[in-house]
Amino acid sequence: MDREAEVYLFGQVLGTHSFLLEDGFLRPDEYAEISEHYFLPGGETGTAATVLDSLGVSVRMDGTWIGTEVAPLLKAFYRDRQVDLSPLRLWEDDPGVMDYVVIADRVRSPMGRFRHLFSCGKRWWSVPREKDIVGCGAAGIDPFFGEESLLAAELCRRHGIPYVTIDCPHDSPLHMHAAVNVISRECLSLHYEGMAEEDVMKRMTETTDGLVVITRGGDEMLYGRKGEKIHRMKPFSVEVKSTLGAGDTFKAGCVYALLRGMSDEETVRFAGACAAVAISRFPLPLHPPRPEEVEKLIRGM
Repeated sequence: MDREAEVYLFGQVLGTHSFLLEDGFLRPDEYAEISEHYFLPGGETGTAATVLDSLGVSVRMDGTWIGTEVAPLLKAFYRDRQVDLSPLRLWEDDPGVMDYVVIADRVRSPMGRFRHLFSCGKRWWSVPREKDIVGCGAAGIDPFFGEESLLAAELCRRHGIPYVTIDCPHDSPLHMHAAVNVISRECLSLHYEGMAEEDVMKRMTETTDGLVVITRGGDEMLYGRKGEKIHRMKPFSVEVKSTLGAGDTFKAGCVYALLRGMSDEETVRFAGACAAVAISRFPLPLHPPRPEEVEKLIRGM
């Protein structure tokens, strides 16, 4: 990596095995034909790094320890990209964290060992370092790593670096101090089951000065800030090839918009266009959104 990092990312960096099926999703006791299979960088942070690099932004990322199978994959993939892997720690006695995703018919099913990993009583991710964050213009922080995620946010606050996070409830410190918090349907189901989305937006915006965005797949997105009315935006219409990485790409789009000083409306539109481009192809890491594609979609061409 030749350029100084513009963006710092902290969170899940995985090796993802993705399987695109030929004749619909898996059915019990029936054979399924695999049309495409890839082993590529993934995870919320890994995917965001790939997308930001494609958008022309230099990235430094940290988070999950990378093992003996994942490390060579990442180093080879990012060798000629503007992504600094130096903060990532090598997990010398483990293959590294991987997931397996089956994709067909606009749906996907991820598999992994995350319950085991998070309950094993051992930390398998890095502690953020101040020197990796200082000098960056924006950041993206995943909430999954407890005190270490909070430390990354605190270091960003200390140095005046705005950050984007995802799926943090209204009473989370990560949410309270974020420049942008992107909430998915999964987060709504987990933390706000039965609540109207408008009521969730009100609760979320009351506890932060940042922008709150609720994404809902193919349905209208909601976004707004404290004291404002709720704004809505329809997602872009594209032919869907795979939804894997859509949310991670939306997050990356928000980080890019934050770095470039976009307005709230511009941020949601740009991030939505990035995600729309992403779901129109497979696999995403080999075909991430390019700036000209995103702008073309925004212009409606």
